[in-house]
Amino acid sequence: MVRTKKKRPYRKGARANPRAHRKDRPYRKGVGAVLFDKQGRVLMARRLDTRTAAWQLPQGGLNAGENPRRAVLRELAEEIGTSRARIIGEMRGWLAYDLPAPLAARSWGGRYRGQKQKWFALRFEGTDADIRLDAGGHPEFDAWKWIDLEKLPARIVAFKRPLYRALVEQFRRFAKPAKIVPARPKAKRRSCTPPRRLRR
Repeated sequence: MVRTKKKRPYRKGARANPRAHRKDRPYRKGVGAVLFDKQGRVLMARRLDTRTAAWQLPQGGLNAGENPRRAVLRELAEEIGTSRARIIGEMRGWLAYDLPAPLAARSWGGRYRGQKQKWFALRFEGTDADIRLDAGGHPEFDAWKWIDLEKLPARIVAFKRPLYRALVEQFRRFAKPAKIVPARPKAKRRSCTPPRRLRR
């Protein structure tokens, strides 16, 4: 697979002052998806733009005026090629993390100190064949897998680990096989017999 890096547009001249303190910069708003399969496992994907293997959950930026619930489904479609999922949980408030200084200086033109995200739990309603990392034309991942929710913090980079621990605590109740509700059998229609006429 060709390694490509998704470029995010930014305004000319908006580059942060390198002498400005990193904590004076704002957070970039975004959304994140904890996508559960029918067995209660979570989807993780491996980034394309890092030298060492870096796994994470699907996430992305929030456009101006965009509804976070719609944004998380859009991000799924862009990053894993499908939005066949329904929202089953939402994180209380927003979670934020700071990027390490060297990474903050070169990410998004150096304008942000990190990200502030609204996270959602979703139940995947498709099949593994629906997941296509190259469907959007600008892939951000080159591999994916289902893993146990409790293993998330150990698989993520250190500066995101507190955020992922909070996700595990908040969404642990969804880390179990989905209940399959059997379809109700159709009731048999009773045949109506015409009323009999009384003989005189």
